[in-house]
Amino acid sequence: MTVDQLTVFFGWCALINIIILFAASIFLMVFRDWIMGAHSRMMGVDKEKLPALYFSYLGNYKIATLVFALVPYLALRIAF
Repeated sequence: MTVDQLTVFFGWCALINIIILFAASIFLMVFRDWIMGAHSRMMGVDKEKLPALYFSYLGNYKIATLVFALVPYLALRIAF
């Protein structure tokens, strides 16, 4: 695999993960009550605890996207 192919791969990976992050955030804002009800019934978690779990999930997903997709893409773009 060449450096150009790796750069393209990490670029697409970053874009796809950012779109997923935004979509999850928008769905949680728009369909909050429905999603909280479904997750509460499926997982047996109190509805009061779910906002903190959602915030933690979105934060961890954002950090993982930055570390594993965006930073390698930017490093390859700058270096080559």
